[in-house]
Amino acid sequence: VLGIDVNGERVAAINRGESQIPDVSSEQLAPLVAAHRLSASTDPSHLVEADVMLICVPTPFDDMKTPDLRYIVAAAQGIAANLRPDTMVILQSTTYPGTTEEVVQPILERSGLLAGRDFHLVFSPERIDPGNRQYSAHNIPKVVGGLTAQCTELACALFGHLTPDIHAVSTPRAAEMTKLLENIFRSVNIAMVNELAVLMERMQIDIWEVIDAARTKPFGFMAFTPGPGVGGHCIPVDPYYLSWKAREFDFYTKFIELAAEVNADMPDHVVRKVVAGLNMDGKPLLGSTVLILGVAFKRDIDDARNSPAQRVIELLLDAGANIEYHDPFVPTFRTGGNALHRRPTTLRSVSLDEGLNAADAVVILTGHTAVDYAEVVSRVRVVVDAVNVTGQLADASDHVIRLGAPMPASLAARL
Repeated sequence: VLGIDVNGERVAAINRGESQIPDVSSEQLAPLVAAHRLSASTDPSHLVEADVMLICVPTPFDDMKTPDLRYIVAAAQGIAANLRPDTMVILQSTTYPGTTEEVVQPILERSGLLAGRDFHLVFSPERIDPGNRQYSAHNIPKVVGGLTAQCTELACALFGHLTPDIHAVSTPRAAEMTKLLENIFRSVNIAMVNELAVLMERMQIDIWEVIDAARTKPFGFMAFTPGPGVGGHCIPVDPYYLSWKAREFDFYTKFIELAAEVNADMPDHVVRKVVAGLNMDGKPLLGSTVLILGVAFKRDIDDARNSPAQRVIELLLDAGANIEYHDPFVPTFRTGGNALHRRPTTLRSVSLDEGLNAADAVVILTGHTAVDYAEVVSRVRVVVDAVNVTGQLADASDHVIRLGAPMPASLAARL
């Protein structure tokens, strides 16, 4: 296995046997490097040695929520310059239906080779859930859609060495749409429960209690939980990829875009709860120090891409708050430099003790298991919990403001 990457430091670390992702330990990686079974390089000319090439690059959107395929294009160009007959190219990056055939195929065919005849072209989406110890590449089924039946058959044979559960679909477009459906399903359901969380607060009902009760039904219900927004490289992005492509067909995905809008509003709601908590404690947000707990988009991982923490921090900075954050997985975090917050700001994670000592308020955005939330609650008078990690603490209910739950009576009594 040869990895090609533009990041020279990452390549050097892999060649030293040092893993760059938490889900694969260095103890697993190092023996493969030592045995010369795995290596990395920044030189795409080495692609000429490959029988199979998998494109696994980011697919973000730009400031206008338009698909940004520059990384797919660059990868395809690097492959085209080194493409040999009878090799296979597999795109795995999440994207809109048609990318494989409309973007990647024409670039690869500049080599003079024709897809489906001289080389094989396939789309097979990645489905990894970072930090998930139950499901990994070995037991997550692979969806495969080739340009031709032979492309699909050969890709299924390849992935059969990884997992026995392969599901072939008729075209690359069907495989591309499969990944979008999976993530848009999550986006829409998260939006629904986020909207209900705001309603439940007004109705003085604890949505977390309601979700726990509803999940006892053995059929027809799947539990989703509210939070400060959505993050990662897929759920905040995929709805816009499909909406953008749908306009080519004079179709407007109103339902999907409404869900994305609801999720995008959640950071503002969290900030309003911080303001309310500080008001009840007799303090303005202006000049107060707010400690953010967790900037990764998900518990116990180091990925902060599209984290809702970015918008929460930007809103708090705009309101004049002083911001610190603690995240054991993310040592530095960049915010701003966008249309909503022009000034770019790079923050560094502080120790939990240091952050708590300075904090007028704490906002829990990611429920990392390494954090002692009982200590957090005992040391700070205003705690906003957007992910319900304090819900089971016996002494937390009297002064913790939880997303989707009634305001604690003891805090309201301070007014």
